[in-house]
Amino acid sequence: MKKISHFIDGEIYVGSSPRESLVFDPNTGAVQATVSLANASDLEFAVRSAEKAQKSWARVNPQRRARVMFEFKRLLEENMHELAALLSSEHGKVIADSVGDVQRGLDVIEFACGVPHLTKGEATQGAGPGIDVYSIREPLGVVAGITPFNFPAMIPMWMFGPAIAAGNAFILKPSERDPSVPLRLAELMSEAGLPPGVLNVVQGDKETVEAILDHPIVQAVSFVGSSDIAQSVYVRGASNGKRVQAMGGAKNHGIVLPDADLDQTVSDLLGAAYGSAGERCMALPVVVPVGQDTAERLREKLVEAIGTLRVGVSTDTDAQFGPVVTSEHKKRVESYIDLGVEEGAELVVDGRGFNLQGHEDGFFIGPTLFDHVTADMKSDQDEIFGPVLQMVRATSLDQAIALPSMHQYGNGVCVFTRSGDMAREFVDRVKVGMVGVNVPIPVPVSYHSFGGWKRSGFGDLNQYGTDGIKFYTRTKTVTQRWPRTSNANENAFVMPTMK
Repeated sequence: MKKISHFIDGEIYVGSSPRESLVFDPNTGAVQATVSLANASDLEFAVRSAEKAQKSWARVNPQRRARVMFEFKRLLEENMHELAALLSSEHGKVIADSVGDVQRGLDVIEFACGVPHLTKGEATQGAGPGIDVYSIREPLGVVAGITPFNFPAMIPMWMFGPAIAAGNAFILKPSERDPSVPLRLAELMSEAGLPPGVLNVVQGDKETVEAILDHPIVQAVSFVGSSDIAQSVYVRGASNGKRVQAMGGAKNHGIVLPDADLDQTVSDLLGAAYGSAGERCMALPVVVPVGQDTAERLREKLVEAIGTLRVGVSTDTDAQFGPVVTSEHKKRVESYIDLGVEEGAELVVDGRGFNLQGHEDGFFIGPTLFDHVTADMKSDQDEIFGPVLQMVRATSLDQAIALPSMHQYGNGVCVFTRSGDMAREFVDRVKVGMVGVNVPIPVPVSYHSFGGWKRSGFGDLNQYGTDGIKFYTRTKTVTQRWPRTSNANENAFVMPTMK
C-alpha cells in the first residue's frame, strides 16, 4: 500500500513517528494509502531546516525570487492534468473541478511573481531639515500554513506563494485526508529552483497543529477550516505572540429578486450549490427568493433542473459532481438532512441513500433541496458542507438583506437581479465580506484579497493579494540625517518635530 510522508529540507522525509492516518478513495470507499502523522521531533526538524534556509533566502534579491515563482508557474502548467488527477483520486471532485482548483492557486503564483514591485517601500526626501524617511518591507522569518481538505492545491498556494516570494521560509501542514497534492507541489517548487528548507510539508493532525502554534520560531500562521477551529487557532497563536489569519466557515446566501433572469439564476445555483459536492466555503447553500411568486417559479425550475444532474465518479467527464471526501463526512451531511426534516423544513429532493451502480461503497450523496427553511433552524444556522440547497423565503428586500447580515457567518453572498439600483443598494447594506452581483461564487481574483466577516474570518488581514504580502512581511521605517558639519542641538532633549 502507498505510504505518504513529509517533504523536509528539499527531499521526502519518512519521519520518526509511528502514527498514521488512512487515505481513502472516495469513489470506491477503499483505503488507498496511509499518511504519516508528524511528532514533535519531525516538526522540529522542519522548523530548524526552515530557519536555516530562510536566512539566505531572504538575502536573495526579489527579482531572483520571482524567477523561481515564474519557473514554478511553468511547471504547474506543464503538470496540470497530473495534479488534477491526483487531487481527484483523494478528494473525489471531478477532474474539471480539480483543474480549476490548481488554476486558482496558479493565479496567486502569477501574482506573487510581481514580488519586486509588491514589496517596495515608501520614501520621503526632505521630511525635515536634512532628514529623509523611508520604509522597508522585511520577511517575518519562518511562517506556517494549515490547510483544509477541500482545496488541497489552491489554498496551499494562496499561502506559500506570497510568503516565499516575500522572503520567508514556509511550513505547510495540509489535510491528512488528501495529502498527496501538497507534497507534489513542494517537489515542483524544488524543481523550480527553490533552495532546500524554504518550503517544507509536514503531514499531521491536531497534535501537529498545536505544536506549530506553540513553536517559538514560527512567526505567523495562516489557517483555513471550520470556524470553531479557526477561532481556537487564532486565540492560541495570538497568545503565543504570532501573527494569525484564520478563515472559518460559511453559510452563503443567494438573494433572488423578482426581476432576476431565473433560467440563468438556476444554472448558477446548481453549480454554486452542488459543484464539488458542496464542499466549498464559497458554495451557495441558501437561496432566498423575494416574494411568493418568485419562490414558486424558482422552485419549479430548480426541481426540474436538479433532475438532470449527473452524479458520478471523479473521472466521469459527464458528471457535475462526485462523492464527498470520507464516509464520516457523508454521515455528517446526511444527519443534517435528517435534522432539516425534524425541524419542519420541506424536503423537496432527497439525496440520502444515493447509490452509484458499481460504486455502492463510495461516499456519494445525491443533490438535496429543502424549501420553507427558516432562519431559526439549526440546519440553516450551521454549515452543512454538502450537496444540500436550502430555500428561505423572504417577503421583501429588507428581509432578504437581513438574513445574511444577521447570520453568524459572513463569508460570501450574491444577489441576482437586472436592476442596477437594487444591486447597488444591496451591496451597500449587506454585512458580508465578499459580495457577488449575478456572480454566484464571488471569490476575488488573485490581485484582490479573500476574506469573510464575523465568524468567517479571524485576524486583520485577508488571504493573498496585497493583504497576503502585508501579512507575511513587516515594515521597518528609517529616519536618517547626514549632517555636513557638526551642529550640536541645544534642544536635543526636546521631542523632535519636523518644523
